[in-house]
Amino acid sequence: LHTDLDPGSKKIKYILSGDGAGTIFQINDITGDIHAIKRLDREEKAEYTLTAQAVDWETNKPLEPPSEFIIKVQDINDNAPEFLNGPYHATVPEMSILGTSVTNVTATDADDPVYGNSAKLVYSILEGQPYFSIEPETAIIKTALPNMDREAKEEYLVVIQAKDMGGHSGGLSGTTTLTVTLTDVNDNPPKFAQSLYHFSVPEDVVLGTAIGRVKANDQDIGENAQSSYDIIDGDGTALFEITSDAQAQDGIIRLRKPLDFETKRSYTLKVEAANVHTDPRFSSRGPFKDTATVKIVVEDADEPPVFSSPTYLLEVHENAALNSVIGQVTARDPDITSSPIRFSIDRHTDLERQFNVNADDGKITLATPLDRELSVWHNITIIATEIRNHSQISRVPVAIKVLDVNDNAPEFASEYEAFLCENGKPGQVIQTVSATDKDEPKNGHYFLYSLLPEMVNNPNFTIKKNEDNSLSILAKHNGFNRQKQEVYLLPIIISDSGNPPLSSTSTLTIRVCGCSSDGVVQSCNVEAYVLPIGLSMGALIAILACIILLLVIVVLFVTLRRHKNEPLIMKDDEDVRENIIRYDDEGGGEEDTEAFDIATLQNPDGINGFLPRKDIKPDLQFMPRQGLAPVPSGVDVDEFINVRLHEADNDPTAPPYDSIQIYGYEGRGSVAGSLSSLESTTSDSDQNFDYLSDWGPRFKRLGELYSVGESDKET
Repeated sequence: LHTDLDPGSKKIKYILSGDGAGTIFQINDITGDIHAIKRLDREEKAEYTLTAQAVDWETNKPLEPPSEFIIKVQDINDNAPEFLNGPYHATVPEMSILGTSVTNVTATDADDPVYGNSAKLVYSILEGQPYFSIEPETAIIKTALPNMDREAKEEYLVVIQAKDMGGHSGGLSGTTTLTVTLTDVNDNPPKFAQSLYHFSVPEDVVLGTAIGRVKANDQDIGENAQSSYDIIDGDGTALFEITSDAQAQDGIIRLRKPLDFETKRSYTLKVEAANVHTDPRFSSRGPFKDTATVKIVVEDADEPPVFSSPTYLLEVHENAALNSVIGQVTARDPDITSSPIRFSIDRHTDLERQFNVNADDGKITLATPLDRELSVWHNITIIATEIRNHSQISRVPVAIKVLDVNDNAPEFASEYEAFLCENGKPGQVIQTVSATDKDEPKNGHYFLYSLLPEMVNNPNFTIKKNEDNSLSILAKHNGFNRQKQEVYLLPIIISDSGNPPLSSTSTLTIRVCGCSSDGVVQSCNVEAYVLPIGLSMGALIAILACIILLLVIVVLFVTLRRHKNEPLIMKDDEDVRENIIRYDDEGGGEEDTEAFDIATLQNPDGINGFLPRKDIKPDLQFMPRQGLAPVPSGVDVDEFINVRLHEADNDPTAPPYDSIQIYGYEGRGSVAGSLSSLESTTSDSDQNFDYLSDWGPRFKRLGELYSVGESDKET
């Protein structure tokens, strides 16, 4: 910098201020030359704003206004490209076509993108060819080979370079890595490891048990390797089933129906494994399934006996003879050895032991008499056991129905009692009765009713059979009189329709009653016998009431005389002081808001301790009192009580003793002090209670009780 005012006399001095003045830039104060004293970095700061001024060397006064100028830093290629997000990872499906986009990468250059080619980048692949290619300008990476197979190679490492200066020589470069992973597609069918599988199973295996596993391998992974298994052919499709295990990716063959070694000893199955998820793009590669043959051999096992029927139903009449055969059960050993069978009854199902079974042939016989009216059905369990192997047993339920025979006579359904009105009409139905029979004939009940032969010509009553198998009793005439005969007994014979028929005689009680004009029964009592003197019912009630009143008066009189004779005073040998009278006087409780709050009397000094009652016996021992003289009878009660009270007051040896108890606390700092001094254990001669008289009228009586006179001190 130079000013026109400088004649070269060295009287002008140049000064510099602004960005970097004195640290990065320095000015020669004589010549005005500006020098950079530190290396510049455009990427750190691209331009600096400075101010220069010429001043007088001696006075430092400005010779002209300050001048502002800008220094711009020119860029050079001193920064290499960088991949800020590297290293990179990308995926692409296997078997992709040529040119499938994988991913793109980006590099940055800190140099000036406007000035020159310092920031112009060109991308290339250093490693990873010929599998992948990259666009030089956009850095988009694509597949360079078609149909790359994941099963052959799953992962590729690609090294990418970014070079500035447009890729020309002398440019700076940076590199990064890209890991490309091929993702799986379903391009491989399942394949059984072997074409023939052999399994063996005992014939007594439990249903649902896994017999064996078959597996078809698939080079794919994930859901593309999932396969479903099915039995598509064979002679055991009804006895076996196959399920797929999603975890192990194999097929489990299970038993669905029982096996029998004696019937069939081997089975052949054709099993198919097919992919669950298929990709139509690869359907041309053939069916994505495979088949295998499974041979299953049934092994012989010692099986329990087998009954000829799963259940048995037997019938027997209730009058069957004892030891008669009711029925028979049969069982056999299904094994080749054919062990003999022994039969027995599970006595838990026949607690009363009503039946027996022949151990050799299974015939069931009757052990005790049966009664259908008590139990119609009997359910027992027959056990079949192999003689050669007692652990092999089988059970079968046997239901025995007891058939009915006519062994019960019919009888009235209930206890009937008929009522006949004195003013009844001839032919009037007195009562309708029905019968019941414990037996149950096949065609239902049909009863026959009749009167006793000697009562066929009964002058009073007759019977009529109804269609509903019931019987009506009718009166033959009117004019029945209960004073002459109150009750009539009518025997009726009831017969059933059994073979042979059974009958019984039931008696119907007919009572003659007084009825109203419309036939309503009012009274069945014989009033003529009750009222022989012609008294009405009202008169009888009045007489009875008078008798009861006289009895009550007599009882009250006797009670009053008994209370009057009792003495009004205690017996001579009783002590009135030992009688306790309870008045049950209860306080106001929680609702008594006018009561004094006893919480204010709490003593904070004694809150943690319990102050028990202190009964102090007198030190002076008095002679025991003489026995109480008997009180003459007729003495005044008031005088008697006063005498006893005087004796108790003057006897210090008799309880209750003086009790010292703190009833209140007046608070800290009280002028009156605390009454706790009364608790002192010193004798009365060492204390002076005259100060109690100075506390006011409320303590006057207390002071008189505890004050000690001169005469008392001398004694």
